[in-house]
Amino acid sequence: MAGCACEGDANPGTIRKARTFLSSVLRHAAESEAIPGNPLSLVRAPQQSHHDAIEPLSPATVEAIRRALLEPAPREIAAARPGQRSRRRYELPPPGTPQTWRRDALIVSLLAYAGLRPGELRALRLADVREGTILVQRAANPDGSVKATKTQHGRSVRLLAPLSQDVREYRLASGRPPSSALLLADDAGGPWDKTAWQLWRVDRWAPACRAAGLDQVPRPYDLRHSLASLLLAEGRQPLYGARQLGHSLAVLLSTYAHLIDEYAESRQRIDAEAEITKARSIWCVSDVRQTVG
Repeated sequence: MAGCACEGDANPGTIRKARTFLSSVLRHAAESEAIPGNPLSLVRAPQQSHHDAIEPLSPATVEAIRRALLEPAPREIAAARPGQRSRRRYELPPPGTPQTWRRDALIVSLLAYAGLRPGELRALRLADVREGTILVQRAANPDGSVKATKTQHGRSVRLLAPLSQDVREYRLASGRPPSSALLLADDAGGPWDKTAWQLWRVDRWAPACRAAGLDQVPRPYDLRHSLASLLLAEGRQPLYGARQLGHSLAVLLSTYAHLIDEYAESRQRIDAEAEITKARSIWCVSDVRQTVG
C-alpha cells in the first residue's frame, strides 16, 4: 500500500505530526456531520520511541571544538597495509584557509550561543547581526532558497559579547564584506545548500569534535541545547528561553524539564558571557604554558 511505503520513509516525528493533523481534520468533519465519525479514533497511535534526556555541551566543550576548527591538525595518511601497494605514512595540510577556519568557528558560536537552527544559519545575513541582538527573520530550503522560519515568525536573539567579538573578527578577516552578504556563502556568493552543509559536517565538524575528545559526534543542531542550558542556569524564565530559541513554551518545558528542575534547586546563578569568556581563557592560558615550556 502507498501509505505503508510513506510510513517507512518518514521519521516517527513526521508520522506523529501527520496523524495529529489528520485526526483534527476528521474530528471537525465528524462534528459538522460531514462524516459519521472519526475513523482514526479506531486506529492505535504508534508508540513513541524512547529518548534519553538532553545533555547540553558545556562552554568548555564548545570552546574546545571551536579551537579545533580555528587550528585544525594536519590530515594523516596511514601507511599501506601488508598486501597493499607500497605507501609510507605522510601528512596533508588541513583543508581550508585561516579565513574559512574562522568561519567554521563562528558557525559553532552562532549555533551554541545564539541558538540558531542550521537552516536559519544558512539564511543569515551580516545585516541581521545588530549591536545587541541577532534578527532571525528567515530560513533556507535544502536548495538554499529562502523560506520562513520554522515557527513562521521572526525573533530577536540576544547577542552575547563573545559572539559579537567572533562576528567582528570574521568580518575583518573576510575583508569587510557588505552587510547584505550571507554569512555562509559559496565562492560565487550564493547560499549554502543542504549538500554543502552536510559536507561541512563530515569534513570540518566531525574531525573537530573528535579532536576535542568527544566519544560520539553530536549533530551541529544539538548546540542549540547549550544556549538553553546557559539561559536556564542564568535564572531566565522558561518563556524567555522559548522566545530566544524559537520554541513554543510547551516544547521548551517538555524538552528541558530536567534542566529546569536542576537549576531551580540551585541557588547559584551564572553569567553566560562570563562562563564563555572563562572557557576561552583556559585555552589562552594553555597556549602561554606551552610557549613558555
